Amino acid sequence: MNKVRRAERKDMPKIIDLLVQVDMVHHVGRPDLFKGPATKYTEEQLMGIIGNDQTPIFVCVDDKDYVLGYAFCILKQYVNDNILTDIKTLYIDDLCVDEKIRGRHIGSTLYDFVLEYAKSIGCYNVTLNVWSANENAMKFYEKCGLVPQKIGMEKIL
Repeated sequence: MNKVRRAERKDMPKIIDLLVQVDMVHHVGRPDLFKGPATKYTEEQLMGIIGNDQTPIFVCVDDKDYVLGYAFCILKQYVNDNILTDIKTLYIDDLCVDEKIRGRHIGSTLYDFVLEYAKSIGCYNVTLNVWSANENAMKFYEKCGLVPQKIGMEKIL
């Protein structure tokens, strides 16, 4: 039976492998922007993120404690901002399921856990960004009930 827990340092090798998988999805979709293969974080950066309550990483593991996927999160709150309200938001910086085992509801298990975690710490909402070239991710998030909050646009020169 799969379960979700906070990531630990022992999970770093598999997390790094999954970070490369995410990068390659982006590299294939936008090679003009993303190097491949690469990782978003160095091992040193990852060690700092894992231990920080403002940037929790959750992993879905099997009954042998093997990492199947992860959700990187960032707690955001703008207090006394000139235009934004003081709501607390949990931003999903990255969500990945090992490409070899997708379609087994691991992504939705992680997403549901993140929602419950956000509720438990008093968040108003959960947000994320998704690249338009990543159609599978867009479909997944729409299936989870997410709707566009804002849209990033570009003009390549």
